Amino acid sequence: MECVESVNKIAEDNWKKFTDDDFKPLQGHIMKYPIKVNANGKVSSLPGFESFPDVGGKVLGSRSTLPNALTT
Repeated sequence: MECVESVNKIAEDNWKKFTDDDFKPLQGHIMKYPIKVNANGKVSSLPGFESFPDVGGKVLGSRSTLPNALTT
């Protein structure tokens, strides 16, 4: 559990550095994905981050008519 908490802390710190106006170098390549999952399993984007700050694509994507086998 200590390892999981340490990795999650690094990922959270890197996300904050990445989205800060005053960019600071990241520790490694791990970064928190900008979503939150509530107790019922509902997934949503982090407040203020409906799109990725660097490329602008939607965090949650959008519905597609493609078969699941092609998109998972």
